[in-house]
Amino acid sequence: MNSQASVEPAPRPGAASARPAAVVLRSATATWYQDGPAEPLVRLPHTDPAPCAAVPACGRPRAVLFDRDGTLIEDVPHNTDPGRVRPLPSAREALATLRAAGVPAGVVSNQPDIGRGILRLEQLDALHARMEALVGPLAVTAVCPHRPQEGCGCRKPAPGLVLAACRVLGVRPPETAVVGDIAADLGAAHRAGATGVLVPNTATRTAETRAAPRTAAHLAAAVRALVGAPTRPGGPA
Repeated sequence: MNSQASVEPAPRPGAASARPAAVVLRSATATWYQDGPAEPLVRLPHTDPAPCAAVPACGRPRAVLFDRDGTLIEDVPHNTDPGRVRPLPSAREALATLRAAGVPAGVVSNQPDIGRGILRLEQLDALHARMEALVGPLAVTAVCPHRPQEGCGCRKPAPGLVLAACRVLGVRPPETAVVGDIAADLGAAHRAGATGVLVPNTATRTAETRAAPRTAAHLAAAVRALVGAPTRPGGPA
């Protein structure tokens, strides 16, 4: 297990808090919060996720967090159009497996185009609403809106996004897995104290694959290995 980082669960919207997050956008499907300009943007759906049924002692993670571009959906640089969102193979199956196992799923994603002024928050929300319509619901999304040169604590491989998502879900990082396609995703997992799983694609460097502590051929295989689910008949191996 990686080095541990202790975090306290954050309250759901409407609960008492010593430092309540500010609502920055409320859409038809979700509400976005941010504690301050140097903090992650956090998206919470308007429907409460199912309670976590996973038991830490059995080795199953209590939450699984996914990178977005190149992991759950195709990586389309500077995309602002929900019509161009395309799920990657087995993404929907992977999330369905987690729901069946009672394990909440979330997204942790660097989105520097927000800081560059290329992507508005309303557009980002529309992209995520479209993604969830295609692959299934997510319990939380944590996004880094900062440009690389800003030196924030949430841009992967920094651990801030993983820690923020864990706070919302009420789980500890060592009880969490992070699935991504590049070394930065696994770096964020390691620094937070979570388990990292690499699902390589054509953009993944060979050295990243060789250095990854855990790899899987595709998303469904990664999730099955994490939660101990059997292979679905007729599904990908």
